[in-house]
Amino acid sequence: MSLYHQRGVSAQKEEVHAAIRNLSKGIFPHAFCQLFPDFLGGDPGFVSVMHADGAGTKSILAYLYWKETGDTSVWKGIAKDAIIMNLDDLLCAGIYDNILFSSTIDRNKKLIPGEVLEAIIDGSRELFEELDKYGIRIHYLGGETADVGDVVRTIAVNGTMSARWPSDKIVSNEKITAGDVIVGLDSFGQANYETEYNSGIGSNGLTSARHDLLSPYYRSFGETYDPTLEEQVAYIGKHRLTDSMEIEGKSLNVGRLVLSPTRTYAPFVRALLTTSLDRVHGMIHCSGGGQTKCMKYLPDNFRIIKDNMVEPPPVFNLIREAGGNDDREMYQVFNMGCRLEIFCEEKDADHIIGIAEGFGIKGRITGRVEPNAKKELILQTGTAEITYSY
Repeated sequence: MSLYHQRGVSAQKEEVHAAIRNLSKGIFPHAFCQLFPDFLGGDPGFVSVMHADGAGTKSILAYLYWKETGDTSVWKGIAKDAIIMNLDDLLCAGIYDNILFSSTIDRNKKLIPGEVLEAIIDGSRELFEELDKYGIRIHYLGGETADVGDVVRTIAVNGTMSARWPSDKIVSNEKITAGDVIVGLDSFGQANYETEYNSGIGSNGLTSARHDLLSPYYRSFGETYDPTLEEQVAYIGKHRLTDSMEIEGKSLNVGRLVLSPTRTYAPFVRALLTTSLDRVHGMIHCSGGGQTKCMKYLPDNFRIIKDNMVEPPPVFNLIREAGGNDDREMYQVFNMGCRLEIFCEEKDADHIIGIAEGFGIKGRITGRVEPNAKKELILQTGTAEITYSY
Protein backbone atom coordinates (compact mmCIF):
# COMPACT_ATOMS: atom_id res chain seq x y z
CA MET A 1 0.00 0.00 0.00
CA SER A 2 1.37 3.44 -0.94
CA LEU A 3 1.97 6.14 1.64
CA TYR A 4 -0.87 8.14 0.05
CA HIS A 5 -3.38 5.44 0.93
CA GLN A 6 -1.83 4.81 4.35
CA ARG A 7 -2.59 8.45 5.10
CA GLY A 8 -6.18 8.08 3.95
CA VAL A 9 -5.60 10.10 0.77
CA SER A 10 -7.15 9.27 -2.60
CA ALA A 11 -6.35 11.38 -5.65
CA GLN A 12 -9.24 9.77 -7.52
CA LYS A 13 -11.85 10.31 -4.74
CA GLU A 14 -13.51 6.97 -5.45
CA GLU A 15 -15.79 7.07 -2.39
CA VAL A 16 -16.92 10.62 -3.17
CA HIS A 17 -17.84 9.71 -6.74
CA ALA A 18 -19.69 6.64 -5.52
CA ALA A 19 -21.69 8.77 -3.07
CA ILE A 20 -22.84 11.22 -5.76
CA ARG A 21 -23.37 8.75 -8.60
CA ASN A 22 -27.16 9.21 -8.53
CA LEU A 23 -27.06 13.00 -8.75
CA SER A 24 -27.72 14.80 -12.02
CA LYS A 25 -24.69 15.50 -14.19
CA GLY A 26 -26.36 18.62 -15.50
CA ILE A 27 -27.23 19.64 -19.06
CA PHE A 28 -23.66 19.36 -20.39
CA PRO A 29 -22.56 16.07 -18.77
CA HIS A 30 -18.98 16.18 -20.10
CA ALA A 31 -18.27 19.79 -19.12
CA PHE A 32 -15.66 20.38 -16.46
CA CYS A 33 -18.27 21.90 -14.09
CA GLN A 34 -21.86 20.84 -13.54
CA LEU A 35 -24.09 23.20 -15.51
CA PHE A 36 -27.85 23.54 -15.05
CA PRO A 37 -30.76 25.44 -16.58
CA ASP A 38 -31.05 29.12 -15.72
CA PHE A 39 -33.22 28.54 -12.67
CA LEU A 40 -33.00 32.15 -11.45
CA GLY A 41 -33.45 34.01 -14.72
CA GLY A 42 -35.54 31.47 -16.59
CA ASP A 43 -33.73 32.23 -19.85
CA PRO A 44 -33.30 29.13 -22.06
CA GLY A 45 -30.28 30.79 -23.66
CA PHE A 46 -28.35 30.74 -20.38
CA VAL A 47 -27.03 28.14 -17.95
CA SER A 48 -26.33 28.46 -14.24
CA VAL A 49 -23.44 27.09 -12.21
CA MET A 50 -22.57 26.94 -8.53
CA HIS A 51 -19.18 25.48 -7.76
CA ALA A 52 -17.32 24.87 -4.50
CA ASP A 53 -13.63 24.20 -3.83
CA GLY A 54 -10.85 25.31 -1.53
CA ALA A 55 -7.19 25.43 -0.60
CA GLY A 56 -7.25 21.94 0.92
CA THR A 57 -4.53 20.97 3.36
CA LYS A 58 -2.19 23.60 1.94
CA SER A 59 -3.55 25.74 4.77
CA ILE A 60 -1.69 23.49 7.20
CA LEU A 61 1.59 24.31 5.47
CA ALA A 62 0.72 28.00 5.83
CA TYR A 63 -0.03 27.43 9.51
CA LEU A 64 3.34 25.74 10.08
CA TYR A 65 5.24 28.41 8.13
CA TRP A 66 3.46 31.18 10.02
CA LYS A 67 4.18 29.55 13.39
CA GLU A 68 7.84 29.08 12.49
CA THR A 69 8.51 32.48 10.90
CA GLY A 70 5.73 34.80 12.10
CA ASP A 71 5.05 35.75 8.47
CA THR A 72 1.30 36.31 8.07
CA SER A 73 1.60 37.12 4.37
CA VAL A 74 1.50 33.41 3.52
CA TRP A 75 -2.21 33.45 4.38
CA LYS A 76 -2.87 35.77 1.44
CA GLY A 77 -1.61 32.97 -0.78
CA ILE A 78 -4.07 30.53 0.80
CA ALA A 79 -6.91 32.94 0.03
CA LYS A 80 -5.78 33.00 -3.60
CA ASP A 81 -5.58 29.19 -3.71
CA ALA A 82 -9.19 28.84 -2.55
CA ILE A 83 -10.40 31.31 -5.17
CA ILE A 84 -8.31 30.05 -8.08
CA MET A 85 -9.20 26.40 -7.52
CA ASN A 86 -12.80 27.51 -8.09
CA LEU A 87 -12.13 30.02 -10.84
CA ASP A 88 -9.94 27.80 -13.01
CA ASP A 89 -12.55 25.05 -12.87
CA LEU A 90 -15.13 27.53 -14.20
CA LEU A 91 -12.68 28.67 -16.88
CA CYS A 92 -12.62 25.14 -18.26
CA ALA A 93 -16.39 25.36 -18.80
CA GLY A 94 -15.86 28.63 -20.70
CA ILE A 95 -16.91 30.99 -17.86
CA TYR A 96 -14.59 33.91 -17.10
CA ASP A 97 -16.60 37.00 -16.12
CA ASN A 98 -19.35 38.40 -13.87
CA ILE A 99 -18.88 35.71 -11.23
CA LEU A 100 -20.14 35.76 -7.64
CA PHE A 101 -17.90 34.50 -4.84
CA SER A 102 -18.70 33.62 -1.23
CA SER A 103 -15.98 32.48 1.16
CA THR A 104 -16.21 29.95 3.95
CA ILE A 105 -13.54 30.01 6.66
CA ASP A 106 -13.74 27.50 9.50
CA ARG A 107 -11.19 28.01 12.26
CA ASN A 108 -10.07 26.94 15.68
CA LYS A 109 -10.19 30.33 17.39
CA LYS A 110 -7.66 29.29 20.04
CA LEU A 111 -5.02 28.76 17.37
CA ILE A 112 -6.04 31.10 14.52
CA PRO A 113 -6.30 34.76 15.59
CA GLY A 114 -8.00 37.67 13.86
CA GLU A 115 -4.81 38.77 12.08
CA VAL A 116 -4.89 35.55 10.05
CA LEU A 117 -8.51 36.12 9.06
CA GLU A 118 -7.63 39.68 8.05
CA ALA A 119 -4.77 38.46 5.86
CA ILE A 120 -7.03 35.92 4.13
CA ILE A 121 -9.75 38.50 3.45
CA ASP A 122 -7.19 41.07 2.25
CA GLY A 123 -5.63 38.45 -0.04
CA SER A 124 -9.03 37.74 -1.57
CA ARG A 125 -9.75 41.40 -2.19
CA GLU A 126 -6.31 41.98 -3.73
CA LEU A 127 -6.75 39.08 -6.16
CA PHE A 128 -10.18 40.31 -7.28
CA GLU A 129 -8.76 43.80 -7.89
CA GLU A 130 -5.89 42.37 -9.94
CA LEU A 131 -8.17 40.15 -12.05
CA ASP A 132 -10.47 43.08 -12.73
CA LYS A 133 -7.61 44.72 -14.65
CA TYR A 134 -7.87 41.86 -17.15
CA GLY A 135 -11.65 42.06 -17.53
CA ILE A 136 -12.40 39.21 -15.12
CA ARG A 137 -15.00 40.59 -12.72
CA ILE A 138 -15.57 38.59 -9.55
CA HIS A 139 -18.01 40.07 -7.04
CA TYR A 140 -17.08 39.32 -3.43
CA LEU A 141 -20.35 38.73 -1.56
CA GLY A 142 -18.96 37.94 1.88
CA GLY A 143 -19.55 34.50 3.34
CA GLU A 144 -19.25 32.56 6.58
CA THR A 145 -16.49 32.64 9.17
CA ALA A 146 -17.15 30.04 11.84
CA ASP A 147 -15.36 29.28 15.10
CA VAL A 148 -15.59 25.51 15.13
CA GLY A 149 -12.63 24.23 17.11
CA ASP A 150 -14.42 20.97 17.85
CA VAL A 151 -14.61 20.30 14.09
CA VAL A 152 -11.51 21.93 12.58
CA ARG A 153 -8.10 21.42 14.15
CA THR A 154 -6.56 24.60 12.66
CA ILE A 155 -8.28 26.28 9.70
CA ALA A 156 -10.11 25.38 6.48
CA VAL A 157 -10.36 28.00 3.71
CA ASN A 158 -12.97 27.31 1.03
CA GLY A 159 -15.29 29.17 -1.27
CA THR A 160 -18.24 28.95 -3.64
CA MET A 161 -18.57 30.57 -7.06
CA SER A 162 -21.74 31.03 -9.05
CA ALA A 163 -22.56 32.52 -12.43
CA ARG A 164 -25.06 32.73 -15.30
CA TRP A 165 -23.51 32.21 -18.71
CA PRO A 166 -24.74 32.06 -22.33
CA SER A 167 -25.17 28.42 -23.29
CA ASP A 168 -23.67 29.02 -26.74
CA LYS A 169 -20.40 30.13 -25.10
CA ILE A 170 -19.98 27.02 -22.96
CA VAL A 171 -16.96 24.75 -23.46
CA SER A 172 -18.72 21.40 -23.03
CA ASN A 173 -15.89 19.02 -24.06
CA GLU A 174 -18.38 17.36 -26.42
CA LYS A 175 -16.27 18.47 -29.42
CA ILE A 176 -13.24 16.43 -28.31
CA THR A 177 -12.64 13.89 -31.04
CA ALA A 178 -10.06 11.52 -32.49
CA GLY A 179 -7.37 13.50 -34.30
CA ASP A 180 -7.35 16.34 -31.77
CA VAL A 181 -4.12 17.37 -30.12
CA ILE A 182 -3.65 18.51 -26.53
CA VAL A 183 -2.02 21.87 -25.84
CA GLY A 184 -0.56 21.79 -22.33
CA LEU A 185 0.30 25.01 -20.50
CA ASP A 186 2.97 25.29 -17.82
CA SER A 187 1.92 25.71 -14.21
CA PHE A 188 5.32 27.13 -13.19
CA GLY A 189 7.67 29.99 -14.01
CA GLN A 190 6.45 33.60 -13.96
CA ALA A 191 3.56 34.78 -16.09
CA ASN A 192 3.58 38.48 -16.86
CA TYR A 193 0.74 39.04 -14.40
CA GLU A 194 2.56 37.25 -11.54
CA THR A 195 4.91 39.10 -9.21
CA GLU A 196 7.27 36.22 -8.40
CA TYR A 197 8.36 32.76 -9.46
CA ASN A 198 5.58 30.18 -9.29
CA SER A 199 6.67 26.65 -8.35
CA GLY A 200 3.65 25.10 -10.10
CA ILE A 201 2.51 23.11 -7.06
CA GLY A 202 -1.14 24.24 -7.15
CA SER A 203 -3.35 22.96 -4.33
CA ASN A 204 -3.45 19.19 -4.75
CA GLY A 205 -1.56 16.31 -3.18
CA LEU A 206 -0.24 18.34 -0.27
CA THR A 207 -1.37 16.04 2.51
CA SER A 208 1.21 13.44 1.57
CA ALA A 209 3.71 15.90 0.10
CA ARG A 210 4.12 17.73 3.38
CA HIS A 211 4.55 14.50 5.36
CA ASP A 212 7.13 13.23 2.88
CA LEU A 213 9.02 16.53 2.76
CA LEU A 214 8.94 17.78 6.32
CA SER A 215 11.05 16.47 9.17
CA PRO A 216 9.85 14.80 12.40
CA TYR A 217 10.37 18.20 14.05
CA TYR A 218 6.83 19.07 12.92
CA ARG A 219 5.29 16.24 14.91
CA SER A 220 5.44 18.73 17.80
CA PHE A 221 2.56 20.52 16.03
CA GLY A 222 0.07 17.77 16.78
CA GLU A 223 -2.82 19.97 15.68
CA THR A 224 -1.65 19.71 12.07
CA TYR A 225 -2.22 16.02 11.41
CA ASP A 226 -4.53 13.13 12.10
CA PRO A 227 -3.63 11.74 15.55
CA THR A 228 -4.36 8.21 14.30
CA LEU A 229 -1.49 8.37 11.79
CA GLU A 230 1.41 6.16 12.77
CA GLU A 231 4.91 7.63 13.08
CA GLN A 232 6.20 5.85 9.99
CA VAL A 233 3.96 8.02 7.79
CA ALA A 234 3.76 11.30 9.75
CA TYR A 235 6.39 13.96 8.95
CA ILE A 236 9.06 11.54 7.82
CA GLY A 237 11.12 13.86 5.59
CA LYS A 238 14.38 15.73 6.07
CA HIS A 239 13.41 19.35 5.43
CA ARG A 240 12.47 22.32 7.55
CA LEU A 241 10.28 24.92 5.89
CA THR A 242 13.09 27.45 6.25
CA ASP A 243 15.66 25.33 4.37
CA SER A 244 16.94 27.28 1.35
CA MET A 245 17.63 26.09 -2.18
CA GLU A 246 18.45 27.59 -5.57
CA ILE A 247 15.63 27.54 -8.12
CA GLU A 248 16.26 29.18 -11.51
CA GLY A 249 18.93 31.40 -9.99
CA LYS A 250 16.71 32.47 -7.11
CA SER A 251 17.11 31.52 -3.46
CA LEU A 252 13.84 30.12 -2.16
CA ASN A 253 13.09 28.22 1.00
CA VAL A 254 11.07 25.00 1.05
CA GLY A 255 8.12 26.76 2.63
CA ARG A 256 7.84 29.38 -0.09
CA LEU A 257 8.25 26.70 -2.74
CA VAL A 258 5.35 24.52 -1.56
CA LEU A 259 3.21 27.53 -0.61
CA SER A 260 3.57 29.18 -4.01
CA PRO A 261 0.04 30.42 -4.81
CA THR A 262 -1.85 28.45 -7.44
CA ARG A 263 -1.50 30.05 -10.87
CA THR A 264 -4.71 31.23 -12.48
CA TYR A 265 -4.95 31.05 -16.25
CA ALA A 266 -7.86 33.51 -16.28
CA PRO A 267 -6.27 36.36 -18.28
CA PHE A 268 -5.15 33.91 -20.98
CA VAL A 269 -8.47 32.02 -21.08
CA ARG A 270 -10.45 35.23 -21.42
CA ALA A 271 -8.28 36.30 -24.33
CA LEU A 272 -8.56 32.86 -25.93
CA LEU A 273 -12.32 32.48 -25.61
CA THR A 274 -13.22 36.03 -26.62
CA THR A 275 -11.27 35.67 -29.88
CA SER A 276 -11.09 31.94 -30.65
CA LEU A 277 -13.89 30.05 -28.91
CA ASP A 278 -14.59 28.07 -32.08
CA ARG A 279 -11.06 26.63 -32.03
CA VAL A 280 -11.45 25.11 -28.55
CA HIS A 281 -12.83 21.57 -28.41
CA GLY A 282 -12.30 21.03 -24.67
CA MET A 283 -10.50 22.30 -21.59
CA ILE A 284 -9.22 20.41 -18.56
CA HIS A 285 -7.92 21.75 -15.24
CA CYS A 286 -5.33 19.16 -14.14
CA SER A 287 -6.08 19.49 -10.44
CA GLY A 288 -7.09 16.49 -8.30
CA GLY A 289 -6.13 13.48 -10.39
CA GLY A 290 -3.20 15.23 -12.04
CA GLN A 291 -2.49 14.12 -15.60
CA THR A 292 -5.27 11.52 -15.45
CA LYS A 293 -7.95 14.19 -14.83
CA CYS A 294 -8.92 14.46 -18.51
CA MET A 295 -10.21 10.89 -18.58
CA LYS A 296 -13.30 11.87 -16.55
CA TYR A 297 -14.55 14.33 -19.18
CA LEU A 298 -14.11 12.55 -22.51
CA PRO A 299 -17.33 12.34 -24.55
CA ASP A 300 -16.46 8.91 -25.98
CA ASN A 301 -14.02 6.03 -25.75
CA PHE A 302 -10.61 7.37 -26.81
CA ARG A 303 -6.98 6.58 -26.30
CA ILE A 304 -5.20 9.65 -24.94
CA ILE A 305 -1.47 9.61 -25.62
CA LYS A 306 0.69 12.13 -23.75
CA ASP A 307 4.20 11.73 -25.10
CA ASN A 308 5.62 15.24 -24.97
CA MET A 309 5.18 16.32 -21.37
CA VAL A 310 7.17 19.20 -19.92
CA GLU A 311 10.15 18.34 -17.72
CA PRO A 312 8.71 18.51 -14.18
CA PRO A 313 9.80 21.64 -12.30
CA PRO A 314 11.96 21.31 -9.17
CA VAL A 315 9.15 21.20 -6.60
CA PHE A 316 7.88 17.87 -7.97
CA ASN A 317 11.32 16.35 -8.08
CA LEU A 318 11.76 17.42 -4.46
CA ILE A 319 8.50 15.65 -3.54
CA ARG A 320 9.38 12.56 -5.58
CA GLU A 321 12.80 12.21 -3.95
CA ALA A 322 11.39 12.74 -0.47
CA GLY A 323 8.61 10.18 -0.82
CA GLY A 324 10.21 7.68 -3.15
CA ASN A 325 7.03 7.72 -5.26
CA ASP A 326 7.03 6.21 -8.74
CA ASP A 327 5.90 7.99 -11.90
CA ARG A 328 2.51 6.26 -11.94
CA GLU A 329 1.61 7.75 -8.59
CA MET A 330 3.20 11.16 -9.13
CA TYR A 331 1.40 11.80 -12.42
CA GLN A 332 -2.03 10.85 -11.07
CA VAL A 333 -1.65 13.00 -7.96
CA PHE A 334 0.21 16.11 -9.14
CA ASN A 335 -0.02 18.29 -12.25
CA MET A 336 3.75 17.75 -12.78
CA GLY A 337 4.21 21.16 -14.37
CA CYS A 338 1.12 21.29 -16.64
CA ARG A 339 -2.18 22.37 -15.05
CA LEU A 340 -4.25 23.44 -18.06
CA GLU A 341 -4.98 21.36 -21.17
CA ILE A 342 -6.76 22.57 -24.30
CA PHE A 343 -8.04 20.06 -26.86
CA CYS A 344 -8.09 21.39 -30.41
CA GLU A 345 -7.32 20.62 -34.04
CA GLU A 346 -3.59 20.41 -34.74
CA LYS A 347 -3.77 23.38 -37.13
CA ASP A 348 -4.96 25.60 -34.24
CA ALA A 349 -2.31 24.61 -31.69
CA ASP A 350 0.25 27.27 -32.61
CA HIS A 351 -2.40 29.98 -32.46
CA ILE A 352 -3.40 28.94 -28.91
CA ILE A 353 0.22 28.63 -27.80
CA GLY A 354 0.90 32.10 -29.19
CA ILE A 355 -1.89 33.64 -27.10
CA ALA A 356 -0.48 31.93 -23.99
CA GLU A 357 3.03 33.16 -24.71
CA GLY A 358 1.63 36.69 -24.89
CA PHE A 359 0.93 36.31 -21.16
CA GLY A 360 4.34 34.81 -20.41
CA ILE A 361 3.01 31.24 -20.18
CA LYS A 362 4.84 28.50 -22.04
CA GLY A 363 2.90 25.83 -23.89
CA ARG A 364 3.40 22.90 -26.22
CA ILE A 365 1.54 20.04 -27.85
CA THR A 366 1.74 17.46 -25.09
CA GLY A 367 -0.37 14.71 -26.64
CA ARG A 368 -3.15 13.59 -28.94
CA VAL A 369 -6.49 11.80 -29.12
CA GLU A 370 -6.89 8.46 -30.93
CA PRO A 371 -9.92 6.22 -31.50
CA ASN A 372 -10.10 3.21 -29.20
CA ALA A 373 -12.52 0.57 -27.95
CA LYS A 374 -12.20 1.83 -24.37
CA LYS A 375 -10.94 4.84 -22.46
CA GLU A 376 -7.20 4.58 -22.03
CA LEU A 377 -4.36 6.94 -21.19
CA ILE A 378 -0.78 6.25 -22.24
CA LEU A 379 1.69 8.62 -20.64
CA GLN A 380 5.40 8.78 -21.45
CA THR A 381 7.45 10.47 -18.74
CA GLY A 382 10.94 10.21 -20.16
CA THR A 383 11.80 7.35 -17.84
CA ALA A 384 8.71 5.16 -18.27
CA GLU A 385 5.59 4.51 -20.31
CA ILE A 386 2.54 4.22 -18.10
CA THR A 387 -0.89 2.94 -19.10
CA TYR A 388 -4.04 3.85 -17.19
CA SER A 389 -7.17 1.92 -18.25
CA TYR A 390 -10.75 2.94 -17.44
